[in-house]
Amino acid sequence: MYKGDLTPLETMERLSSSQNAVLLDVRTVPEWNYVGVPAVERLLTVEWQTFPAGAVNAGFVAQVEQAGVSKDVEIYTICRSGVRSIAAAQALTAAGFENAYNVLEGFEGDKDPAGHRGSVGGWKFHGLPWTQG
Repeated sequence: MYKGDLTPLETMERLSSSQNAVLLDVRTVPEWNYVGVPAVERLLTVEWQTFPAGAVNAGFVAQVEQAGVSKDVEIYTICRSGVRSIAAAQALTAAGFENAYNVLEGFEGDKDPAGHRGSVGGWKFHGLPWTQG
């Protein structure tokens, strides 16, 4: 089991107060390019599921390790709505990462009644810093 779940606001607070914590965006390359990414100092992007196949990235943990993320730092996984990031946090924990957390609501949040994201919850909804490629 991963360490726990935090809201986007709690995550940003922890990232701001730690010099080592990492925000790990586990969405896909097209999502990073077309939807945007959190604008934080220690952002790492590694796909949990590969695009376009949608298969789980077999090299996920190895890519995080190769990026130099220590197994004892706080690592916050984020995806679109908070589902893929749970699986990513679980995989990191199983691989020995001691402080893997999931970011609730994700980057875009759940769908509103009209089927659109970004107005119900998520990183962007809460006005946290982000950029679009």
